[in-house]
Amino acid sequence: MKPLVDLTGKRGLVVGIANEHSIAAGCAAAFRQCGARLAATYLNEKALPFVQPTADAIGAEWLQPCDVREDGELEALFERAAQEWGGLDFVLHSIAFAPRDDLHGRVVDSSPEGFAVAMDVSCHSFLRMARLAEPLMSDGGCLLCVTFYGSERVVEHYNLMGPVKAALESATRYIAAELGPKGIRAHAISPGPIRTRAASGIDRFDELLERAREQAAEPELVDVADVGALAAFLASDAARHITGTIIPVDSGQHLFA
Repeated sequence: MKPLVDLTGKRGLVVGIANEHSIAAGCAAAFRQCGARLAATYLNEKALPFVQPTADAIGAEWLQPCDVREDGELEALFERAAQEWGGLDFVLHSIAFAPRDDLHGRVVDSSPEGFAVAMDVSCHSFLRMARLAEPLMSDGGCLLCVTFYGSERVVEHYNLMGPVKAALESATRYIAAELGPKGIRAHAISPGPIRTRAASGIDRFDELLERAREQAAEPELVDVADVGALAAFLASDAARHITGTIIPVDSGQHLFA
């Protein structure tokens, strides 16, 4: 009997690996453990030495540069998926960015340019990925992104990313509704705070971690492997009738005001 969470033969793109400690890396490891065929991206040549070891460890079949701010790079990624595999079964979007000044300042003081960049990279790129993945998922598929509970309530120092993640969650629901008739599902995974390279850009992140530890129903904070386990389940046929969800992986922190 096959295991319930079985990704054997499924083809997946993992977008957003920064290094071995990133959420995308934890998800990629879980996908691979469940039998998936994987491809991964790196931001640019400067990032490649940090991504390559993780790509090798997960047995990525190919590695492609992808900066969603650069014209044509996202389209080239999906074109290669079509050429290499002839289709796709799942995509993980695990990228976010806001200019430092806008991220560290008040939301009401955010610049039009900074807000636009944060929305484009962190939210609209997921919509673009959904559109590019749609013709490659002729037998259905799953689109995953990563959010944070700062989308629902004010989290000190999370600032501009709160409204941006709220938009990402709303976009996920609309993707699920619009692509559902084609068997394409969409989910946003909402981990508790995890010490990653991306998180280091948040001011006073250590304080955020400590508050999460104090507020969580369970005594331990989550790690990237916990996020990966959920991502693998959602990408599998075991979750084939689940779509449009925002699922917390936070040791129960979301239960408390």
